[in-house]
Amino acid sequence: MLRAPYKDTPELRQAIIDTCKEMNTRGINQGTSGNISARVGKRMIITPSGVPYDSMTPDMLVSIPLKGKGKNKGPYPPSTEWQFHQALLRSKPDMHAVVHAHPVHCTALSINRSEIPACHYMIAIFGGNTVPLADYALFGSQDLADHVTGAMASRHGCLMANHGAVVVGETLEKALWRMEELEVLARAFIVSQSIGTPHILSRGEIDEVLGAVANYGLKSS
Repeated sequence: MLRAPYKDTPELRQAIIDTCKEMNTRGINQGTSGNISARVGKRMIITPSGVPYDSMTPDMLVSIPLKGKGKNKGPYPPSTEWQFHQALLRSKPDMHAVVHAHPVHCTALSINRSEIPACHYMIAIFGGNTVPLADYALFGSQDLADHVTGAMASRHGCLMANHGAVVVGETLEKALWRMEELEVLARAFIVSQSIGTPHILSRGEIDEVLGAVANYGLKSS
């Protein structure tokens, strides 16, 4: 298991590929619609655009500067969503990984333009009393990067209108864990609405949880 801060090694690149495959195995992504990045010093490593995970090899991943006008390094173009990966890693120096996917229930809520309220105490692992909804913009655009980073200014995850979801993590493992928990929350919120009116926890109740979960899930980091 690799520990952050990361270095650009074949082991890290393989770990990114393995995390992509694990997303699909766990049913929180389909095909190549998801993408993953990790911070390596002043650069990030991100999955290439359109390459099936089963065909992906470590040398195919792309190295991109986090700041400035340095050149990308790699034989393939980066994921079309590289801009919000870069923006999130730049704005959150304590986070070392970004996971983006199209989980079905998260995506369904995003299509309805719905954030996830405090329907369960685990909402707190995303940093507040909601999982917010980032406004819609064309995939791969600077506007989308701006919307995502704005929605996640004080959060560790968000839904993306008519698109999917994105989370950050202190490690790759922590980011994958958050994405899976986000899809569980989305599914539970949708089911709860189908059988009645969800009871939403108060801000005070969530504030109590926030302190208790400060280090929740960090055993794997």
